[in-house]
Amino acid sequence: MTMSSAKIECVLRENWRCGESPVWEEASNSLLFVDIPAKKVCRWDSLSKQVQQVTVDAPVSSVALRQSGGYVATVGTKFCALNWEDQSAVVLATVDKDKKNNRFNDGKVDPAGRYFAGTMAEETAPAVLERHQGSLYSLFPDHHVEKYFDQVDISNGLDWSLDHKIFYYIDSLSYSVDAFDYDLQTGKISNRRSVYKLEKEEQIPDGMCIDVEGKLWVACYNGGRVIRLDPETGKRLQTVKLPVVKTTSCCFGGKDYSEMYVTSARDGMDPEGLLQQPEAGGIFKITGLGVKGIPPYPYAG
Repeated sequence: MTMSSAKIECVLRENWRCGESPVWEEASNSLLFVDIPAKKVCRWDSLSKQVQQVTVDAPVSSVALRQSGGYVATVGTKFCALNWEDQSAVVLATVDKDKKNNRFNDGKVDPAGRYFAGTMAEETAPAVLERHQGSLYSLFPDHHVEKYFDQVDISNGLDWSLDHKIFYYIDSLSYSVDAFDYDLQTGKISNRRSVYKLEKEEQIPDGMCIDVEGKLWVACYNGGRVIRLDPETGKRLQTVKLPVVKTTSCCFGGKDYSEMYVTSARDGMDPEGLLQQPEAGGIFKITGLGVKGIPPYPYAG
């Protein structure tokens, strides 16, 4: 299927080092996202086009809405509550205490309000790291943490099926989008399987989100694209190419969640690459996809 009607626009050309974890906040018409190595949580107001940012004390890899107000974020190896007004971060829980070199990576809240996030070893260069050091965790609303599995390389994109019975998950260096059976009541996962293996030119699967038709959108790091997958047939339905190669993550937002926002990175690019891709590290808006997304779930704790 060709997408001649899709329009791609760089809405924020601030050239973030590694933009990640875009989340739409309907209440403020804003896009939240993080710049991992710059240790910044950012909020872009889509109406005023202004960006506010809060700097934290360690690499911040994901941000999510919080039901009681403010936000939650994964900072270093800590789940934190973020108060935007006074720019403070309060630690809710810490993981991987025995692994000094680890940090969190991507995270997202499940339909019951649990904050899922996984870890990885700190990279020596983009996607170059000690393997099998990460784990997948969930912060429950009562602030206790459960660990699901370890031996993860780069814990990345995650989302849930529309009926909440399947959890989708990406460990980047497996070059696969995986599915688990999901129990929403308990937060338990089981029966891991691959639903899509990336092709060579698609490169490294990174962030992911689901649309109202239950199809998955995956940002391809080093692949300069987002791809739309059918997790039931394992087929790729659509490819949308972007003018930057290090596309990191995607989410739906905007009026009625009909726009897609894509984050990107510039860390690890050589001067020549940066000249060829002046928008590297920018935030992109894709309109005209012909499908909508669903609102993000807030953390319930």
